[in-house]
Amino acid sequence: MTQVWLGLLSGLAFGFVIQRAGATDPDQMARAHLLLDGRLPRFMVLAVALASVGLLGLQAAGLGRTMVLPVSLVATGFGAVIFGIGWGLCGYCPGTCWAAAGEGRMDAIFALLGGFAGTAVFAHFHEALIPALYLPTSLGPLSLADWLGPVPAVAVLAAGFGLCAWGMGRVWGRGEES
Repeated sequence: MTQVWLGLLSGLAFGFVIQRAGATDPDQMARAHLLLDGRLPRFMVLAVALASVGLLGLQAAGLGRTMVLPVSLVATGFGAVIFGIGWGLCGYCPGTCWAAAGEGRMDAIFALLGGFAGTAVFAHFHEALIPALYLPTSLGPLSLADWLGPVPAVAVLAAGFGLCAWGMGRVWGRGEES
């Protein structure tokens, strides 16, 4: 029961933070995707970087646990395309959709209903989709640390975040966008 409460509280905190950052506003999402406004991409990269450091610290302290799921190229690619289409159509990803619905946005409630319908369709065809899309290109559980070792993986991630920061600086300059 403690894990349920921790999950609920962390979800509420996550929703509060992304609402304050503007991630529950589909217009700001569209401006970010069109590279017109760099505030949300900066927020997302900073959040991922901080979460990575936090997770590394929890694991080093013996408190964190991660589970690497199997990778399937076709299933992951297909899911990424569906995810992108849904995000483009409604202006929300699954996390921001819940927070926007909590904020009272009616379009987010309809986006949630669409997500539930998509989940029901997937569940209905699950038995047929797994052997057709997932199993033929499943590579098993893979992580960057498995490929490179832990220290080079951290170096690659740090270099990746550095490249993101540099690229965002090149695209959006010093953050004077509206």
